[in-house]
Amino acid sequence: MKSNGASPSIALPLLALSSYFFSLAVSDPRITEAGFYCENSTGIVAGNSVPNFIAVMRGISESVIDRRWGNYSLALPPPAVYSLAQCLGDLIQTDCLLCFAKSRVRILPCRPNFGRLYLDGCFLRDDGYDFYNETVDPTHDMLKCSSNSTVPVERAAEFSDRVDRVLRNVLATAVLNKGFAVAGEDEAGGVTGVYALAQCWSTLDAGGCRVCLENATSKARSCAPEEEARAMNAGCFLRYSTTKVHIIIAIASSAAVVTLLVLIDACIGYKKHNKKQVHNSLMQLLASGSKFRLYFKYETLEKATNFFHDSRKLGQGGGGSVYKGILSNGKVIAVKRLVFNTQQWADDLFNEVTLINEIQHKNLIRLMGCSIEGPESLLVYEYLPNKSLDLVLFANNATHILTWEERLHIIIGIAEGLAYLHGGWGVKIIHRDIKASNILLDENLTAKIADFGLARYIASDKSHLSTGIAGTIGYMAPEYLVRGQLTERADVYAFGVLVLEILSGRKNSVYTLGSSSVLQSVWKHYKSNNLAACVDPALRGEFPVLEASNVLQIGLLCTQASMELRPPMSGVVEMLQDKDRVAPQPKQPPFLNASVLFDKSSSGSRTCTHGCPTSS
Repeated sequence: MKSNGASPSIALPLLALSSYFFSLAVSDPRITEAGFYCENSTGIVAGNSVPNFIAVMRGISESVIDRRWGNYSLALPPPAVYSLAQCLGDLIQTDCLLCFAKSRVRILPCRPNFGRLYLDGCFLRDDGYDFYNETVDPTHDMLKCSSNSTVPVERAAEFSDRVDRVLRNVLATAVLNKGFAVAGEDEAGGVTGVYALAQCWSTLDAGGCRVCLENATSKARSCAPEEEARAMNAGCFLRYSTTKVHIIIAIASSAAVVTLLVLIDACIGYKKHNKKQVHNSLMQLLASGSKFRLYFKYETLEKATNFFHDSRKLGQGGGGSVYKGILSNGKVIAVKRLVFNTQQWADDLFNEVTLINEIQHKNLIRLMGCSIEGPESLLVYEYLPNKSLDLVLFANNATHILTWEERLHIIIGIAEGLAYLHGGWGVKIIHRDIKASNILLDENLTAKIADFGLARYIASDKSHLSTGIAGTIGYMAPEYLVRGQLTERADVYAFGVLVLEILSGRKNSVYTLGSSSVLQSVWKHYKSNNLAACVDPALRGEFPVLEASNVLQIGLLCTQASMELRPPMSGVVEMLQDKDRVAPQPKQPPFLNASVLFDKSSSGSRTCTHGCPTSS
């Protein structure tokens, strides 16, 4: 294959790939942003911008699924919208759909103006005119050269010549191969290897493709001897790199796998977790016969919720709005409506969808499907008629007062759900936001833990995670609030707060440690050996005093300031289920104290970071 120390240049169409210079890779939608442009126009009619965008994306979607590219236009109502989506020719269908979903989320903030987005795996553009035959746009075409080069100075000229050969080769082959080609030369004679990829948009004919790639080649060549370049024109994308192009040889992908991956990954914008781990878990999910196979059309859920009418709203929180929906077959559902406005939004949704589908338990909410067609992501859950615990427990005009038996049933259900999350299914998950509004109740008042947007895995070989603070003040454990040290005992603390709220009928104060704090009030009654006095007066004394005192004491055990003193949730479940078992005595008060709040510096002095209440 080699001659005179040089490696021949090779260009291949997609279905004739050679392992000679390509390396195999696991599934990768290549969503790294290469170039992004948002138009800055003042003449756009804003009123219909988002609805028109939704309609156009809906029109393109089927074409992208069938052939991995599509164009669609809409003239009325104004403003007119023309759009084009194109996956690069080497992406398998699954990765194409994931890349397309990511591009729609990323380009949406351009509304009411238009934009164009180049990801390493796909391209998306919308505009106010027919641009489908454009080859170059001197005003908005982009070139990105890498900022560093590992090419030795004495080899720079030879490397540049190699770049030139590879680019000319990939250009010629792409024009003859319906707009797509890859090419490359391996390292030889001390000269670094070069690999290239070219993609013309499918709306161009061969002549337009050549014009576009010749222009892109000229620009990309100017980047040498830098080790990478991306030329992004109105009609094509061209890239060279010293890194081998990763190709997936197995092109075939079953419709079921594609559907599942789109549901779980595409509807949330995709997150860079360990791709192999996520892929394997999804395959296991598919093999397990999960019922999470439903893809809902956006208009179906619009109609089901009466176009998200306020009369259908079940709740409103930081994670979005939830609406009651009735499908055409009469099935009642709950639709969670979330608008993508930050990357963190997509990250939280990734957690919620992937985690909630990998775990199944009677005390965890069941996700039925999603829709990705609109400006917001819609998640579809089982409908729970009794809504959330906070609406039942803290409502001023509650029509139903929870009995002692109902409260205990709810508490045990939450405990069992958390025990399952913390290792009952083989992997440890920390919810991070246990509170009354995230506990839903079915027709039998069975508790269902919901909202997994902040949840985190903890690897089996890790004792804790160090992470940014997220959650709800009043439920966050001291060590997490102060140091960002996250373990499952943070959930135990939040559960303890919730137990005290459920039994007292009072919401814990968020900002004070005084007499209005449920935590301090229960602790004082415990110290005076009168815990039963904490029970909700609405029960009118209709509860077993010893049992109620024992459960309150379990709540105090869970809210001790030192996490080492809190019991694991599995132990909490055992204590709750054994009515003859007396809970151990708590050793610490259930509120922040100075010993927890102080951080030691290297000099041995201590700094109070969050205020220093005393632990009387």
